[in-house]
Amino acid sequence: MSAVWLIARHELRRLVVQFWPWALLAAALALLAYLFLLGIDSFLALAPKIAGRSEAPGVTDLIAIPQLRTLGNLLLLLVPLLTMPSLAGERRRHSLVLLLGAGVGELRIVLGKWLGAWLSVLVLIAFALAMPLALAAGTTLDLGRIAAAALGLALAAGALSAIGVYASALSAQPAFAAALALAMNLLLAVADTGARLQGVVDGGINYLALPTHLEPFLRGIVSSIDIVYFALLAGVMLLLAARQLAALREQGA
Repeated sequence: MSAVWLIARHELRRLVVQFWPWALLAAALALLAYLFLLGIDSFLALAPKIAGRSEAPGVTDLIAIPQLRTLGNLLLLLVPLLTMPSLAGERRRHSLVLLLGAGVGELRIVLGKWLGAWLSVLVLIAFALAMPLALAAGTTLDLGRIAAAALGLALAAGALSAIGVYASALSAQPAFAAALALAMNLLLAVADTGARLQGVVDGGINYLALPTHLEPFLRGIVSSIDIVYFALLAGVMLLLAARQLAALREQGA
């Protein structure tokens, strides 16, 4: 396990010292901040019209959850960009052969790369959460629902990070790895679109779609089946990445 943490720390350090991860973080937070301010403005305009209604939506429904739902959509794009050099960059720099020859198992390498990437995405989620939580100083928030949404985003980020690491293991070109991970993310995002248009909402195809399992968290529902989905998705992707590294080791890559 120490090897996993060592690789994860190295991955985090690599992201911290480079410019583009900070640029991505700044761009994402700037967009979220802009949408957050628009949400506040819309809520203030709507508040006089819904005041006094017993079941009127509040700040959590109209500002916090839409903000976090937007973040969930952004992760589909941002995570592939953050994970693209994790293994592809090692192959491009011809340093993967050194890592494989260091006596560290393929699965530990993959877990370390994944953990470093996941922790970096969790930083973005934490910053994004700070915006709606700041409203607690002047209004009442449904903290339980926000906590459930944060848990769902963290689990989704873990699964998407695993997909990114697997895609990065398939190519020596980070840009291609990012494109491949993005394609896989989008496929998961729209997997059940056709079924939903036909009125099917509880079929097997719906279970494969990522939004099917993220949306309940955003509604404040924490279900074991959704947790298992993200855990299985991440586990399968990490095992496939480890298998790919084993193949590269045999090829002397």
